Amino acid sequence: MLGIIGGTGLTQLANLEITHRQVARTPYGEPSGALVFGRLCGQEVIFLARHGNGHNIPPHEVNYRANLWALKDQGVDRVVSVATVGGIHPGLIPGTLVIPDQIIDYTHSRATTFFSSGDKPVTHLDFTFPYCAAMRAALLHAAGRAGISLRDGGVYGAVQGPRLETAAEINRMERDGADMVGMTSMPEAYLAREIEICYAAVGAVVNYAAGRGLSADGIQMEEIQLVLGETMLQVRHLLEQLVTGDAAEHRGT
Repeated sequence: MLGIIGGTGLTQLANLEITHRQVARTPYGEPSGALVFGRLCGQEVIFLARHGNGHNIPPHEVNYRANLWALKDQGVDRVVSVATVGGIHPGLIPGTLVIPDQIIDYTHSRATTFFSSGDKPVTHLDFTFPYCAAMRAALLHAAGRAGISLRDGGVYGAVQGPRLETAAEINRMERDGADMVGMTSMPEAYLAREIEICYAAVGAVVNYAAGRGLSADGIQMEEIQLVLGETMLQVRHLLEQLVTGDAAEHRGT
């Protein structure tokens, strides 16, 4: 089953036919909100708002372990994470969608593993390619069917938040090889890997990163809001095509 984790601008799926909501309990505490069960273009999915239904949970306080565990417990084996990002690479202008393929983790003090208690063995997993290739391919194919132009690949720089970055920090991230900056891909991507969920992300570029383009003199939150609505319409269309393609593939087997 497909799980969709919505970030800023996607606290609900307007095109989701909701069947029921379920409050989840996990060994790692409560997830960000109730799991929303429903049908998207006739296909069953589970939606979870990463920052809560009222967008009141900052990125560094999201219970990523509970979120992923709750989805897995309900049979989710694939996740699409939707997250807003700032564009560092010159080609990532506001309004662009991107399917990242790499991560640099700048976060700290977050619960980053399910294998943290003293009675569990130390566990090391390969994280060379942090996003699931099959899920990335499915998103790219969906974009092609929908006629949505997006960028295939890019390095996601995951920062702590909730504050935005300084221009010097963005300069450093660019030297490190980051193409975009966001606050939620870690430890989310790695936790999904630990519990064998095929995980990929859709980055919605809503602003130039600090010191870049129209953000050269500061990031204007009003401009982000103007871009956010239109960009999320594209994301919803992409998700519709994703599940429609899944249904067609299953009918063909």
